[in-house]
Amino acid sequence: MGEKAPYSIDVNIFKMQYIAIFGSVVLLIFILNLIRRKRIKEEYSLLWLLLSIVFLVFSVWREGLDFISRLMGVAYPPAALFLILLMAIFMILIQFSIIISKQAENNKNLTQEHGLLKFDHENLQKRVKNLEDKLKE
Repeated sequence: MGEKAPYSIDVNIFKMQYIAIFGSVVLLIFILNLIRRKRIKEEYSLLWLLLSIVFLVFSVWREGLDFISRLMGVAYPPAALFLILLMAIFMILIQFSIIISKQAENNKNLTQEHGLLKFDHENLQKRVKNLEDKLKE
């Protein structure tokens, strides 16, 4: 009766917490560095910053993750964290879809304006040539 089950493993839960804290801090620093170097605009980075801060908070405050999982009705706290991650990714994808839609509309407008300018330019060139021909006569 005093025997351990063969699948029982001694796990240092704090080791995983330290890894999670380290990963969250690295993600936050990485995003801040991208913003600082102008590789990503501030307006597009807000969700990434929020996500990295949420992960940092839950990495440090494990009871918070337990609390959130109970509020969400999820029995296994890491599953709640996965659900939060999934929702954050969907929000980021929606944000990117909005940006892409705006860019596509802007590209269409620029292409139409370019076509009109090209048409006007060709007409002006014809008029100038006609005027030059009349002046030569």
